[in-house]
Amino acid sequence: MSTSVAGATQATTAASVTSATRASRRRQRSTRLTVATVLLVLSALLVLGAVASGSALLVTVAALAAVVLGAAATRITHAELLQSRRDAARDRAEQAQAYRRLAETRADEHAARVAELTERLEERESALGDLQTELVKTQRTAADSARQVDVAHRRNVELEKEGRVVARSLESAEERAADAIVRVAELEAEIDVLRAELETVTAAWRTAEAGARRRA
Repeated sequence: MSTSVAGATQATTAASVTSATRASRRRQRSTRLTVATVLLVLSALLVLGAVASGSALLVTVAALAAVVLGAAATRITHAELLQSRRDAARDRAEQAQAYRRLAETRADEHAARVAELTERLEERESALGDLQTELVKTQRTAADSARQVDVAHRRNVELEKEGRVVARSLESAEERAADAIVRVAELEAEIDVLRAELETVTAAWRTAEAGARRRA
């Protein structure tokens, strides 16, 4: 940005100096052309005045003066023409140099801009590579988490199946325990009956034995 401003400032300064130089040259050229024109007019007036006077000497002097003044005017005009060509060539050379400097400045600005954009592009590519690497890691982590969730889900399903099996086993055991309790109660009742019968038989046997002893 600073290079661009500097280049624009230099171009503006060069244009201002060139414009001022051209204006000064135009004023000088105009002055010299005016002098040449005045000399030509003066020579013409001298010749006309001498002719009007009718004096051969004055005509001769006026003719010589007109020749001298015409030669001076011609020399001034020729010199001005050569100077104009030299000035034009100098102006074209200065313009070419100014354009060359401007082109160099713009080329430097373009190169700096390209370097800046290249650096920014490399930074973006590096950041993109880092993001892609992080994305791959995140995807792997997500895949591992999904596998762990699937394993945990399968484990939960297996545990639920095992729980149902255990529940059915518990129900079966409870049923068997209930049957056993009923059977135990039945056996206890049978034992009570047998004990009662045994006591009855024992009592009858003892009574019979006691009666036999008394009869004996």
